[in-house]
Amino acid sequence: MRREAEFDALVREGQDRWLRLAHMITRDWHVARDAVQDALIGVHRGWARLPEGAARDAYLRRSVVNASLRQLRRRPKTLPLADESALPPAPGGDPADRVAAADEAWRLCAELGPVQRAAVVLRFHDDLTYADIAEVLGCPEATARSHVHRALGTLRQALEERS
Repeated sequence: MRREAEFDALVREGQDRWLRLAHMITRDWHVARDAVQDALIGVHRGWARLPEGAARDAYLRRSVVNASLRQLRRRPKTLPLADESALPPAPGGDPADRVAAADEAWRLCAELGPVQRAAVVLRFHDDLTYADIAEVLGCPEATARSHVHRALGTLRQALEERS
């Protein structure tokens, strides 16, 4: 019974963070909720075998990223418009400009493959190191660096073409 209480507490404490991570990758709140639910089902099955502390957090992050990528493979490759509620508050300025800029950024990110988009989110939103990204994506560190580098190159090229 103690294990169930620990799991319930972990879900309550981390679900918003995991939902934001999944949303950054999938760019759809409904798909993100499905991904988090799938990840938590899998984590619950192996709960007794999971390590404690930071290793558990890393495992949960990896589970959410993998579930998000699985959800993306099952769905159309279009991303919805930016949701203003998901944007960080900006000091001053027109909120419409923030929504337009975020929408443009997400439209550019739509050109990325799911793994490259996940790598960019992990690097620049979650501020993970390349070693941590490699662990989450289940690839060598050099591959994680390559995903981020190629994604940034694609985004840079798309920006240049639009200018």
